[in-house]
Amino acid sequence: MNEKTPIIDARSIDKFYGGYQALKQVSLSVHAGEFVALVGPSGCGKTSLLKILAGFEDLSGGSLTIDGHDMVGVPSSARPTRMVFQKLALFPHRTVHQNIAFPLKLARRPKEEIDRRVGEMMELMHLRAAYATRYPAQLSGGEQQRVALARSMVSQPSVLLLDEPLSALDVKLKKSLQAEIKRLHRTVGTSFVHVTHDLEEAMMLADRICVMRAGRILQTGAPSDIYFRPVNGFVAGFIGETNLLPTRIERPAGGLRFEAPGLSCAEPVLGTDQAAEGLEAGEAALMIRPEMIVLSKNAADDGECVMEGRVEEFFIKGASIQYRVNVPGVEAAVVAEVPGTSQPPADVGDNVRLSFARADLFVLHRD
Repeated sequence: MNEKTPIIDARSIDKFYGGYQALKQVSLSVHAGEFVALVGPSGCGKTSLLKILAGFEDLSGGSLTIDGHDMVGVPSSARPTRMVFQKLALFPHRTVHQNIAFPLKLARRPKEEIDRRVGEMMELMHLRAAYATRYPAQLSGGEQQRVALARSMVSQPSVLLLDEPLSALDVKLKKSLQAEIKRLHRTVGTSFVHVTHDLEEAMMLADRICVMRAGRILQTGAPSDIYFRPVNGFVAGFIGETNLLPTRIERPAGGLRFEAPGLSCAEPVLGTDQAAEGLEAGEAALMIRPEMIVLSKNAADDGECVMEGRVEEFFIKGASIQYRVNVPGVEAAVVAEVPGTSQPPADVGDNVRLSFARADLFVLHRD
């Protein structure tokens, strides 16, 4: 297969459930060894898309090839894919070895190959050899998840599909297994497609993120592009806390001139690369992420752009402190996230200055 040919090539996919259209002209390509995360609000279509890739649902329109082969009408068992579910579906009355070996047994592989592959997968997933004779009920939640991952990879699929496999785990265990999944992906080089509601997880694991809404993919890109260069206010707000200031844009030669209520900039001009694609002069939204803002009670501590306001409330989050500041002329409170300290830099009711660099601004289409 040509290296430039995607492992998954889904084009203009529609999916109807009765009169309800869950997917609307969705196109997605995934290349060899790539890790793609599908994110979006509940009901956006991400799980329907994953099930179509797996062969658990039929598409209503469009085309789908995996590994260069047409998958329309091909059952899940005949596809070069494996899926890990939120509910692990381990066989309770089979040992760890028997659970991992199950796909190879179905394929009628020789016993020597089965034993070798199971041993390799147990070692890869840091499952001790003594666990081979244990049953799922004798394992912790994290160990069960490792068994499920080992079982999904033992037959060396071209694509691993993950349907929120970590969502039921506690925070500490989830962090540990996120690192395991990242290591597994890096080691085996298989293409991964991962559905998750955990945006931090998507940012940490994926090479590319697809943000979905109402059955469509709104934006696909590297985590940094999705976070710092979102196409619109929905993507900006969905992928993380943000501030969106109503603004008016003019497009003089070589730049973007802007003005926004409550905001003072020494030179209110941005580079053309600081705007969403296709943005024209007129009404827009000016984005600044909370962690890019410096909060100070010192009037001399100015950046290129400054806002002044009064602290409405703040929340100590441990590693950081989040402030909500009322700025005259700005409808919504401006959010600033500063490094956590034992002595918060400002209290409720304090007058503060919010400063940031022009380079950290980005102009979006208004929703």
